[in-house]
Amino acid sequence: MLRALTSLFGGLFTLLTTGALFGALLIGGIFWMYGRELPDHDDLATYAPKTISRIYSTEGRIIDEFAVERRLFVPASDIPDLVKQAFISAEDKNFYSHRGYDPLGMVAAAVDAAQGGRLRGASTITQQVMKNFLLSGDRSVERKIKELILASRVEEALPKDKILELYLNEIYLGVNSYGVAAAAQSYFNKDLDELSPGEAAYLAALPKAPSNLHPVRDYDAAVARRNFVLREMLENGYISNEAYEAAKNAPLQTVQSDDLEGYRTELPPRSYFTDEIRRQLSGTFGEEEFFGGGLTIRATVDPELQIEAAGALREALEDYDRSLGRWRGSGKTIETDRLGSEEAWRAALAEVDIARDIDLENEWHPAVVLALSDAGNARLGIEGVEETEEGNWVTSDDMGWISRASRPSEILEVGDVVHVRKMTSDDDGSFIRWTLRQVPEVEGGFMAMDVHNGRVIAMQGGFSYQHSVFNRATQATRQPGSAFKPFVYAAALDSGYTPATIVVDAPIEVDTAQGVWRPKNSSNKFYGPTPLRTGIEQSRNLMTVRLAQEVGMDTIARYAEEFGVYDDMSPFLANALGSEETTIFKMVAAYSMFANGGERVEPTLVDRVQDRWGKTVYRHDQRSCADCTLASLPSGEAPRIVADNERVIDAITAYQLTSMLQGVVQRGTAAGIVTLPVPVAGKTGTTNDAKDVWFVGFTSNIAAGCYIGYDRPRSLGRAYGGTTCGPVFDRFMKKATAKYGGGKFKVPPGGHFVKIDRFSGARLPDSASGPNVVAEYFRDGADPLMGFGGAVVDGGFAMGNNLPMFSRGETDRGAGEVVTTSTGRQVKIAPKASFGSMSSGGLY
Repeated sequence: MLRALTSLFGGLFTLLTTGALFGALLIGGIFWMYGRELPDHDDLATYAPKTISRIYSTEGRIIDEFAVERRLFVPASDIPDLVKQAFISAEDKNFYSHRGYDPLGMVAAAVDAAQGGRLRGASTITQQVMKNFLLSGDRSVERKIKELILASRVEEALPKDKILELYLNEIYLGVNSYGVAAAAQSYFNKDLDELSPGEAAYLAALPKAPSNLHPVRDYDAAVARRNFVLREMLENGYISNEAYEAAKNAPLQTVQSDDLEGYRTELPPRSYFTDEIRRQLSGTFGEEEFFGGGLTIRATVDPELQIEAAGALREALEDYDRSLGRWRGSGKTIETDRLGSEEAWRAALAEVDIARDIDLENEWHPAVVLALSDAGNARLGIEGVEETEEGNWVTSDDMGWISRASRPSEILEVGDVVHVRKMTSDDDGSFIRWTLRQVPEVEGGFMAMDVHNGRVIAMQGGFSYQHSVFNRATQATRQPGSAFKPFVYAAALDSGYTPATIVVDAPIEVDTAQGVWRPKNSSNKFYGPTPLRTGIEQSRNLMTVRLAQEVGMDTIARYAEEFGVYDDMSPFLANALGSEETTIFKMVAAYSMFANGGERVEPTLVDRVQDRWGKTVYRHDQRSCADCTLASLPSGEAPRIVADNERVIDAITAYQLTSMLQGVVQRGTAAGIVTLPVPVAGKTGTTNDAKDVWFVGFTSNIAAGCYIGYDRPRSLGRAYGGTTCGPVFDRFMKKATAKYGGGKFKVPPGGHFVKIDRFSGARLPDSASGPNVVAEYFRDGADPLMGFGGAVVDGGFAMGNNLPMFSRGETDRGAGEVVTTSTGRQVKIAPKASFGSMSSGGLY
C-alpha cells in the first residue's frame, strides 16, 4: 500500500515537473521567438520628442509658437512629486517596486475578464512607454508579449525616473496637448509646480480616454474620474484626508469652461512677421524640425514699431477705401432664426470666420445686425461688448462717407455681419458712437530694417493677417515704377557721371517688337538739358531712358542683381522705368545699401535660433567685437565692432545718390509729405495707370518702404506714390526716429564739395547761396566741366526742334493741381500721363 502511494506521488511529481519544464521551455521559446526582432530600446535613452518651437521678441516675450504635437518637454527632476504621484496612483501604483510588469495586476485583469468585465491590459507605466514608443497600439497577444519582453529589458537599462519622464512627456492628454506640461497650460494655464491636487488628479485621469473626459462636455464623468484618482492618492499616502476632501468637493475649473483665462490670450494674434519666420525657417531647417524640434527663435521685430507699422499701413488703406464711398460689407451673414436670444447670437457670431486682429484707432469688433428701426438705424449685437437696455446702434450720422446712402437700413439687412469700432473723443477718449468699418479691397505691404545689420524691425503684409495670410511684403511681386530709378543713376555715377552731368530731357521714340514706344514725363512736357540731380528729384522719365541707353541696360541689370532687386533682370529699356516686378522686401534691402555707404546687407527676421538643448544653430550677426576682450577702454570710447561686408558700390557713389534722394524729399516728388526731424532720403514710385504706388526711403540707420495696390492690379485712379505711401513712411519713421534717432549721412573720404546751380549744372563760387545752389560731392581729381559747357548726354537720341521748354527753376509741379493727402495736408501734384504715353514702367 505504501509502495503504491509512493509510486502514485512519484508519478504525479514527475508529471508536474515534466509539465513545468515543458511549460517553461514553451514560454521561453515564445519569448525567444518574439524577442529576436524587437525594436532597439537603446534609443529611449536619447529620447527627443516633438516639442513646440517658440518665437520670442527682442524683449524676450513669447509672440508665437508652432507645433504639430503641442508638447513642452520637462525633465523628471523638474516634474513635481505631486504630479508624479497622481499619475502613479491612477496608472501604476506599484511602479517603483515591479520590474516592468505587474503579475498581480495581470491576474486581477484576468479575473475581471472571466467574471464578464471589460477586457483590460493591466499595463504598467513601463509597458505603456513600450507601446507608445516602440510598438503599435493594437490589442493582440503578440503585441502584449513583445511589450512584456521590452518592459523587462528597459527596466534593466534605464532608471525608474527616466521611464517616468518618457511617459509623462509623451502621453496625449486631449486638446492637442502632449505631455503633462502642455496639458497643465492648456487646461489650467499653469506651470506644473502651480497645480493643485485636484488639478493634478484630473490630468492623471485623462490618459485612459481624454476624449471622454472633456471638462465641459463630460463634466460629471471628468469629476468622477478625478475623484477616483484623488482617492487612490489618499490610499497611497500621497495626500492628507483634509486635502482629499477639499479637492474632491471643489468644482473642476478649466480654461475650456471659461473659468480660467487661456494661455493663448497672453499671446498676440499671429502676424505676418511670425508667419514669414515660419515660412523661411521651414525651408532652412525643414518642416519636421521647425514644427517638432523645440526651436527657440529670437525674432528681430520691435513690438512697438510693429504696431506703428500696422497702424500706418492700415490707416492709408482705409483712407483710400473710404474715399471711394462704396460700402461692400463683409459678405458674412447669420440666419435670422439664430438671433432670438443674446446667447444664441453670441454663439452664432463666434462661429463666423471674420478678422478679429484689427486695431485701427480703436479695436474693431465683429457684430451682427439684430434689428432695423423705423428711422433706418441698425441695432447691433457686438462681440465682446455687453448688451445694454438701450442697445448698441449705428445711426445715420455714420453714413457721411458712403455715397448714395443716408441711413444704415439702405446698406444693411438683419443678420449681416459687419465690423464696428468705437468713435471716441480726441480730447478725453470718451465714447461718442459706434461706427461701421470694412476691410479695404485695396492692399499693400510695408517693411523697415536696420541699414547696418539687416535686422527687420517691422513688417506688415496687408491690412489684416486673419483676413488674408498672403504676405505682400515678401510674396507680392509688383512693378516698382520710378522707385527703381536710383539703381539706374547708381550705375551712371559709378560709370563716371556726376550729379551735375547734363542729360537732355526731350522726346524719344524707341522701336520695339510691339511697335514704337514713346515714353513721356508725367507732366507731358519736356525740360531740355537738365542736371542728373534734377532728373531724379523730379523723376523725369525721358532723362532716365536716355541715361539708361547711354550706360547700357546690361550694366543696369547687373547693378540691380548685385543689389538683390532682381535675380535675373531682363535688359529691356522699359525696365529702367521699373516695369519689371519685385517685392517691397527686396527694394527696402537694396535702398539700405545706399544708406550704409554701399555695403551689402542681408535682411533677416531672426537674430538667433537655438535647438532644444540650447545650442545656437543659427546666428545672423557675424560681426566681431575687436575691443571686447580688453579690460577697459578710454573714457568716452565704445568697443569697435568689425564687419567684413562685401562692397556693392563705391562709397562716394552711395553718398552722391543719397544726397540726390534727399533732394527728392526736400524739393522733389515727396516734398512737403515726408517731414522728419532728421536727414532723410527716398524715392516715390507710381506705375502706369497708377496700378501700384510706392515710397522707399531711409535715414542714417533705418530704411523703410511701402507699396499699395489691388491684389489683382487695376488703376487706383488719382493715387500717387508720394501722397498715398509717403504718409505711411512718414508716420512710421517719426516713431522710429524718436526711438532710434538719426543723424547726418556719413561723408566718405576721397572727395570734395563744389557748389552747383541745380537748374543749369553750372559751377558756382564757394560764397554762392540761394534756392538754386546745392553743394555736390565730387571725387578728388575728377572735376570735369559742368553745366552746358560740359558733356551733354542725349543717349543716342536726336533732340527735336522748337521744344516747349520750361523757364529757369520751373518744375513738374508747376503744371499740377492741389490735392489733400490722407493726413490732411495739401500738396501740389502733376497730372497723369495719357493712355499710351508709356507701355510699361514708372511715371514718377
